[in-house]
Amino acid sequence: MSWVDACAFDEIEVEDLIRWDHEGRTFVIYRSPEDEVYCTSGLCTHEEVHLEDGLVMEHEIECPKHNAAFDYRTGEALRAPACVNLKTYPARVVGGRVEIDL
Repeated sequence: MSWVDACAFDEIEVEDLIRWDHEGRTFVIYRSPEDEVYCTSGLCTHEEVHLEDGLVMEHEIECPKHNAAFDYRTGEALRAPACVNLKTYPARVVGGRVEIDL
């Protein structure tokens, strides 16, 4: 495992997300209603639109362009036009910091 420090846990509001760019790749880190953290690829699998401006509700992220939706906990594509799941990455909080396993 290769855990990488991404941000402070407090930087992410409950039921929200932040964009995180690392080594030329873009990710999105979410804070669930249960105060857990999750990480997915930052681009929608439909047309590679960035998800940072998407709507987060409960455990879903909705793409801002065509309203595709994903379960950010599993990456599962929930609504067309997306039919390919998002890639997910293990995330954890250690000492108030969010770490992502890349």
